Amino acid sequence: MRRSNRCRDAARRLRRLIADDAGSAALEFLTVGVLMLVPLTYLVLALGQIQSQTLGVESAARFTARVIASGPAAGDPDAVLASVTRGYGIQSFDADVSCRPAGPCPAPGGTVLVTVTASVKLPLVPPLLGLDRLAVVPVEATAVQKVSRFWEAG
Repeated sequence: MRRSNRCRDAARRLRRLIADDAGSAALEFLTVGVLMLVPLTYLVLALGQIQSQTLGVESAARFTARVIASGPAAGDPDAVLASVTRGYGIQSFDADVSCRPAGPCPAPGGTVLVTVTASVKLPLVPPLLGLDRLAVVPVEATAVQKVSRFWEAG
């Protein structure tokens, strides 16, 4: 009988220890906080990088289309494109210029379309096993600018 009472007493003490929550809230807060904070911080960094590059290609397309549609006196479109992409830190990009209707570009009364495409590398991705080449987000922007009907080439 004494042995069964000891077992019951030990079981009661063990249940009380397990049910005691004293001090576990701080540990839970730290664990959950770290587990949530690290991915959230990375998400903010990655989205900031993508947004920056997106604004850069959009600005590059818009300003280049304006310069082309404004005529030779407005400046060199290649210099404007290089300047804007350099300002946003875009290392490599592709630019495509087309005109509507088809023919000489730009033509009076026509429309200039400039498309700029770039790839954003996600931050903190190591070059191990080519992961840096896989962790890339493509961004693209197209700008359309109407050419004046009174536009004259240089």
